[in-house]
Amino acid sequence: MKQLLLKLEPIIWLLFGAGLSIGTMLLTGFVLVVGLAIPLGWVPADALDYERAHALGSNLIGRLFLLGLIALPMWKGAHHLRSISLDFGGESRDGAVGSLLYLLAIVGSVAGIVAVVRI
Repeated sequence: MKQLLLKLEPIIWLLFGAGLSIGTMLLTGFVLVVGLAIPLGWVPADALDYERAHALGSNLIGRLFLLGLIALPMWKGAHHLRSISLDFGGESRDGAVGSLLYLLAIVGSVAGIVAVVRI
């Protein structure tokens, strides 16, 4: 299993890097707007009402955006958890831990695809 993870490492790093970018730039802005700007009145409360949010998420670009917000941070989290496992002396179980974490990221990504397609 370790050999398979080594062969897939460039793809995993690509997804990790994209998840890091998305998580850092877009999710931070989203949390600031939803958690701070709307409650403080800096942004009108109807900016994210259902009709407007559904219209944004219903077109192709909105769906790709939502899919990126859902799936890519999962790969970032899986890779970080694998690195933490290695830092705590998990070299002997890296194949199993890495496989489990990346399998969870795949399952989460597929669930995200299903959810976005059903919008």
